[in-house]
Amino acid sequence: MKNMFKVVLAIVTIFFISVLLVFFINKPDVFNNKKQNNGESNRSESNTVINSSITNSNDNNISNEPKNNLKATDNLNNKEDQSIADNSTKNSSTPSTKTTNNIDKNSVTYNGWLHTNNTVLVNEKGETIQLKGVSSHGIEWFSDLITYENLKTLKNDWNINVFRIAMYTDSNNTGYIFSQDQTKQKVCNIIDMSIDLDMYVIIDWHILSDNNPQKYKEQSKAFFDYISNKYANDPNVIYEICNEPNGADVTWIKDIKPYAEEVIPVIRKNSEKSLIIVGTADWSKGITDCVSSPLNFDNIVYTLHFYSGTHKQDLRDKIDYCLQNNIPIFVSECGLTDASGDGARYYDEFTTWINYLNDKKISWLYWSLSNKNEGSAILLPEYRPSENINNYLTDSGKFIKEIFKEHKTN
Repeated sequence: MKNMFKVVLAIVTIFFISVLLVFFINKPDVFNNKKQNNGESNRSESNTVINSSITNSNDNNISNEPKNNLKATDNLNNKEDQSIADNSTKNSSTPSTKTTNNIDKNSVTYNGWLHTNNTVLVNEKGETIQLKGVSSHGIEWFSDLITYENLKTLKNDWNINVFRIAMYTDSNNTGYIFSQDQTKQKVCNIIDMSIDLDMYVIIDWHILSDNNPQKYKEQSKAFFDYISNKYANDPNVIYEICNEPNGADVTWIKDIKPYAEEVIPVIRKNSEKSLIIVGTADWSKGITDCVSSPLNFDNIVYTLHFYSGTHKQDLRDKIDYCLQNNIPIFVSECGLTDASGDGARYYDEFTTWINYLNDKKISWLYWSLSNKNEGSAILLPEYRPSENINNYLTDSGKFIKEIFKEHKTN
């Protein structure tokens, strides 16, 4: 009996050991099936949210997606869509429409070196371009107003594509002649800002009270040699070699043309493709003298200045005469007042002028970016450089800003 009990006990023990062995042997498969089922459930829920838009993800990636997290799945979709778009652009030989449409046709990047084609300016693509911008007042007094932010505002908000640096040569014992290194540095700083902003910039050798460009010819040659060498490869830079020659005894034939014939080769030696603006007699109104005796250089334009309170149709008739004789004209300075730069504003006549210039595709710049207490200034006297210029505009400033915005250059 005792032995039979031992046998039964052994059989029962063996039975329970067998059951336990079967259970533990099969347990991992049960767990594995549970993991797989959870993964399929997650993919199904995720696909319901994103409509199967993530086609390249593997099972592990999808099973790790947050459940019911619309923002997370949307962000993933956006990143993958962007990646696909980027790769498509890189692999395509044709630029996307978006890239083409976003090109700034006002920029130097788009236009490159400018040159004359008969009486109009064209860019490197052969497309006609009209420069429109603002001139500084003398940087000897107002250079602090020419900040990066102000130039950026003029470009992006006012739609200008060129800025003019008025560097007086000799104005009552001030100007470049009397502080050459300091003034040269100011000029270079403004050029560098303009280049960074992808704008054209005119370097104006601003003759006025010194009358005759011959007076400081050697200093002019040295200055333009330095600047044209430093910026030889920059299509942004345009050279205006004499602002307003004036005086009864200063003529195109005797003084201005011979001066230009010495200065232009200095620039061309360093920068062959640069556009050069040449002043004319009688405060840059004597343009008809150039018809019978033009300069024998390519890529030259001739200066005309007007102020709407003084200069009327007779001066536009002179422009027509020059254009008919293949003399390209460039208005590097103009204003709303009379020729003094001060006094009343002549809006209607100025509008007539601008419509005329736009019709002829003649480039023009407004005088001036300054807070001087005079009619032509675009800024109020209380303006300080840390402020936004748009909040301190004179009546002239408000008017000219609208002119630029209405007549976009691109």
